[in-house]
Amino acid sequence: MLIPLQITFRGMEESEALSTLIHTKAIKLERFYRHIGGCRVLLEKPHHHKHSGEHFHVRIALTVPGGELVVEREPASRTRHEDAYAAVNDAFHAARRELQDYIRKRRGDTKRHVYERESIRQPARR
Repeated sequence: MLIPLQITFRGMEESEALSTLIHTKAIKLERFYRHIGGCRVLLEKPHHHKHSGEHFHVRIALTVPGGELVVEREPASRTRHEDAYAAVNDAFHAARRELQDYIRKRRGDTKRHVYERESIRQPARR
């Protein structure tokens, strides 16, 4: 990456294991698309719940040519991540999907619709 990886922990203490996981996932994204200019990751524990456990919010911002891709993972209340590692894995999986969509758009790979194909044109009306 041209700009180093930035990791921010909010509402929780820094974890060496989580930092290592995030570095590993970011390197995999860079191998997938080498034109990533930077990666900022925010991992926060916004609420402290006594009975329903801890929930984690992950935000990944990737700087790419022509803009920035932002992925935020804060699932619905019934599927919230009570494990920080699962939240990070899910967020990086979503970031990879966003990056794949970005690459397809940049290449111009689009699906042609049926009515655009010449072989399926309807005959002209008389």
